[in-house]
Amino acid sequence: MKTLNAYQAYFLKEYSNYPQGRYITLFLLREVESEAIFRTEGSGEPLNREFVYPGLRSDDEPIQRVVISKRKQTAVERRTGRELLRRYELLFEKDKKSGVCALNRNNPCGKCMDCMIYGYAVGGGGAQKSRVITDDAFSLHPAATIVGIKQFNALFDNGTMRDPETGKPSTSIGADEYVKPETIFLDMETLKDMTQGEFHYVLGNILRSTRYGAISSRIGKIRNHLVGVAFSDCELFSNLEWTQATYDQLRGDAEEPEFPLHIDQVRQAAQQAAQQLMPNVIGQVKTMSQNEIDQLVKELKALYEKEEDLKRLLTETSKMYPKG
Repeated sequence: MKTLNAYQAYFLKEYSNYPQGRYITLFLLREVESEAIFRTEGSGEPLNREFVYPGLRSDDEPIQRVVISKRKQTAVERRTGRELLRRYELLFEKDKKSGVCALNRNNPCGKCMDCMIYGYAVGGGGAQKSRVITDDAFSLHPAATIVGIKQFNALFDNGTMRDPETGKPSTSIGADEYVKPETIFLDMETLKDMTQGEFHYVLGNILRSTRYGAISSRIGKIRNHLVGVAFSDCELFSNLEWTQATYDQLRGDAEEPEFPLHIDQVRQAAQQAAQQLMPNVIGQVKTMSQNEIDQLVKELKALYEKEEDLKRLLTETSKMYPKG
């Protein structure tokens, strides 16, 4: 990708087992495009929430924000990438007895891009620390503004809540909290010591992932917007601090920003908030311009449209990992 030519110093030429201190931070706005549910487990459980300050002002009172946990984000993006690797037969076997690399089966191959980028651990069988550093994503608005409640039930074939044979009422009734459409979450994913091929793969996974949270086959549609890219020799600030600074940009003298907000308005405020926080970073930071970000996304789209080029990139990247 031509856009990355000016940033070659922040990429590794080949995979290394040793930390090199090269960080690439992706600034993301996760825009909910349908109802969504972010909870730990089980139907009827409440949404994940945390009490935090709304902004960076010292006179603020704490509010509740809805949270998308870090694992709920990267798990979706890993599966998106693994679909691609599976299509090109780039998920490997650890040994002949273990079968092809699979999630949650204690048999990672330790050789594919997914294992080597997102990490794995096997009891007594080796480990790889994730080079995708994540944290919880916080909603821009308070939970009280963006959360609704809907009742659900399961009808029998006769269209009622009573079994047509026994006459007994259905027990499948309850209520779920959900996040309203056009809610926006702010999230930063930091990539450490990546080659360009690995960077393309991770960014592609993020921008191609569309379903998050519970009941994702019917709700949970999310669009990920890339609004910033920063190259550095250290980690930057936190998701929460970025969210709070963006909140301050949007509310002005009001108690709370309006809901919903157009994504372009949030993008501008989020970019200004990031620039406001950059001087607090102790390290060297270089950021992409908006034109460069737009061009980067166009180039990535062009790559994914050309199957042979994409397959060649993933194949060549997969070859550089140790096979022992």
